Amino acid sequence: MPYRNCKICGKKFLAKPSWLKNGWGIYCSSECQYLGQRKGKFVKCAICGKEIWRKPLQLKRSKSNQYFCSKSCQTLWRNRIFKGINHPNWKNGENVEYRKILIDSNIKPICKLCGYSDIRALEVHHLDKIRSHNTVDNLVWLCRNCHHLVHCHNVKV
Repeated sequence: MPYRNCKICGKKFLAKPSWLKNGWGIYCSSECQYLGQRKGKFVKCAICGKEIWRKPLQLKRSKSNQYFCSKSCQTLWRNRIFKGINHPNWKNGENVEYRKILIDSNIKPICKLCGYSDIRALEVHHLDKIRSHNTVDNLVWLCRNCHHLVHCHNVKV
């Protein structure tokens, strides 16, 4: 039996003539075969520089051509890119962080109309309906249902 060198690790191994006839006998083990047949490439994490393996489909689907080793690195990158004008909440330079204004003013997060108190369902409503008027006396907490009623069915706050 002829000796062959493994295509991946270079180790010498015995290859049966029938393997060579069929085009096999390239790899010394199933681990080397796996490494030899996989597609893709190593890329560097855009934040920490760590080497990571990406498959062809993952390489193709990246819109920014940036790759990340973890969600925390991806979040750090996103927070650098999507700020100011590029942030989805940006509205012509206006401050749209109404929740922060009410939370900082220590007003209890309770719906003004129905008394619902789950912070996840509460929204901030402008009493005069002018979004640029962001004073504490113009902002109130409303749950999503009551906020819809105020805007669409003219319920008074």
